[in-house]
Amino acid sequence: METEKISHNIIERPQNFPQKEETAIVLEYLPNGYPLEKRMVPIIQAIGKKNLTLLELVPRREAEIQIGEEVYIGEGKRDKIYYISGRLKREKLTEVAKTSLQEFIKKIVEEKEKEFVDFFNKATAINKRIHQIELLPGFGKKHMLDIIKAREEKPFENFEDMKKRIPNLPDPKKAIEKRIFQELVNFERYNLFT
Repeated sequence: METEKISHNIIERPQNFPQKEETAIVLEYLPNGYPLEKRMVPIIQAIGKKNLTLLELVPRREAEIQIGEEVYIGEGKRDKIYYISGRLKREKLTEVAKTSLQEFIKKIVEEKEKEFVDFFNKATAINKRIHQIELLPGFGKKHMLDIIKAREEKPFENFEDMKKRIPNLPDPKKAIEKRIFQELVNFERYNLFT
């Protein structure tokens, strides 16, 4: 009994370790694979819903795939996905996938507004020269100081609350959307959300 307990603890993941993706959103479907590669294997460019991981998936032969649909990629029987090929390199993202990605990000920021507002309530300095808030497009030192001052009085409840309490603040929702897109499409020194 004691050995079972020990071996079970070895397998357990630490709590801050990202969990495996269970579902992904199809960003692009290439039925003949990548045009300049010799292999003609159908490829799905997708993003994991939980950890925002860019993935390359290989569909089952008979599966009908639609851009924007959610597909199961977890353990066990997958109805549409044959296997996960690996992480999708950002330079392989097609223009269609980038457009789909922007739509997905917009939706996820709306669905998880509370989590993203909490980012503003809890963001800290990265080092002596730069603060996490300053990494958002359109946000400078003045905005960062205004946000810190306002959140000390009372934590923000939602994006509207932020805009009401801080005059001339760039749209926080759009800034987060842009930052997530940047982190997924470009190499960024610091990643806030991915």
